[in-house]
Order: sequence, then structure tokens, then C-alpha cells
Amino acid sequence: MTSPIDDLHSVRDYLRYASSRFAASPLFFGHGTDNVWDEAVQLVMRSLHLPLENNTVFLDARLTCEERNTILERIDRRVNERVPLAYLLGEAWFMGMPFHVDERVLVPRSPIGELIENGFQPWLGDRPVERILDLCTGSGCIGIGAASVFVDAEVVLSDISADALEVAESNIDLHGLRGRVSTVQSDVFEKVEGRFDVIVSNPPYVDAEDLADMPDEYRHEPELGLAAGQDGLDIAHRIIAEAADHLTPGGLLVVEVGNSCAALDDAYPDLPLTWLEFENGGDGVFVIGEAELRQWLASR
Repeated sequence: MTSPIDDLHSVRDYLRYASSRFAASPLFFGHGTDNVWDEAVQLVMRSLHLPLENNTVFLDARLTCEERNTILERIDRRVNERVPLAYLLGEAWFMGMPFHVDERVLVPRSPIGELIENGFQPWLGDRPVERILDLCTGSGCIGIGAASVFVDAEVVLSDISADALEVAESNIDLHGLRGRVSTVQSDVFEKVEGRFDVIVSNPPYVDAEDLADMPDEYRHEPELGLAAGQDGLDIAHRIIAEAADHLTPGGLLVVEVGNSCAALDDAYPDLPLTWLEFENGGDGVFVIGEAELRQWLASR
């Protein structure tokens, strides 16, 4: 049986071949792309260390045998093992920035990136931001993204997983932020010190039913970063109960709970949360100010 490597030679050939393989397979797209073509472009171009845009000049370039083997191996693993593309490449993009990723951390995909790019406005107003906490940081993408916007702020990346923090540390170095961004291993707020002007968190929030029904791609991600009990709120409950004591006066809490947002509303019907809408898609993210949260806690 002839190997495809004998018939496929150019970048264009491998884009077509990857697209055909993906279209014929029951893949799930939820880790940065949402269709066959974008997945193929990202796999082929980034495997060759080529840009994702303005790349037509490369389409008819012929590939070396090593390059062809690498791409074919990654196509096979994407189709047969359902490995998320970001893990095959060892990189993911968030807020237009590259991040190291592997199976120790979730693949970055939070809509919170849009909120960070907008400087947490209008929720912050004109208050200065000196310290930011990225709670349950994983790869560090949210906190590092915030550091790129708030260029004078100190940022702390916190996670219970030592493995995840190793990846986050590599991303601190990747973006040259060692002087302003640090990590702490902590079970939610247990080892976190001081107060913050912004606490932002994308914690585990997948409920038991959704966890059991996940597509195969998500089963490559660490369950520690996904599972959050029967209703998906095990960590969110703790954040809501403890965050006020770690916020500066007038500070802001931002938390993503995804599909567990309805369960959260049911659990706290009188908690004055603001649920955000995003231009680029995504939901299940709330904001609440320190004063409102503290007042609500005092009334319970």
C-alpha cells in the first residue's frame, strides 16, 4: 500500500489532505477552531513554523521528508486518537499571544480574553490596577494576558497543580515577564497572600453529567482542571465565599463557570452578579464588585 508521503509534496497538498481526513472523521472542534479548514491550516502551517495569515506565498513550496512525516503523524493522531491540535503542536494562542501547552493544562479558550483586551471596562472605571490574581491559572494565559494589558501591575498565577504551574512558569519566561509575574501553588485561596485589585478565574466548572458526556478530545485534558462536582460549582462556591477578603476596596471579581451558570443562579438567587456578553462568542462569565460581594456576604 502506497503511503501518502509518496504522493503529497507541497504545502497545498497537505492542506488538502488534512482537510479531507478531518472531514471524513468524527472530530470535535472546541479547542481554538470550529471547522475542518481552520484546523487543517493551523496543523500544517504551525507544524512548519509558518504564519497562519499572509501565507499564500508558501502554498506551492515543497516539503522535506522529515516535514512530511511530522505532518502525517500529527494528522493521524488527530484523527485516530482525537488529540487536541494544541497538544500536537505544543502551542495555543490566546489574545493573539502564543503559549506553551501540553496535557498538564487545559487548552486556552476562555472568552475572558476579550474582557482583558478591553481593560475590564466598564467595570473597573478609572481605578488603578496594581495587583492581579489569576486563580486556577493552568497555563497562565489569563494572567499573562492581563500583564500584557496592565503593564505596571504585579500578577500572581495560582493553581493547585504543580504540573500546571511548571507550564505557567515556562510561559512567564516565553513572554519575558519574570520580573512582574509570579506563581504560587494553592488550593483556591489557601496559600494566596495579600489583596488584589482584580481577581480573575477560570476554575474547574464541568458538572458530572457533562463530564460523562464529553467528546473524546476533552478526555486528553487534565480532569483536575475540568471536574467540579455534581453541579459544577465546587470551586465557584469557595471563590464566592472567600474572594472579598482578598480584594482591595472597590476591587473586581471575574469568574467563568460556563454551562454551570444556571446552577449558580439557582444557588445564589439574590447574589448581584452581572453576566457578560461577548462580541466574539462565549458565555458563563460573571463580574461582581468587592463592595457588592461583601454586602451580600454580610446579609447571609
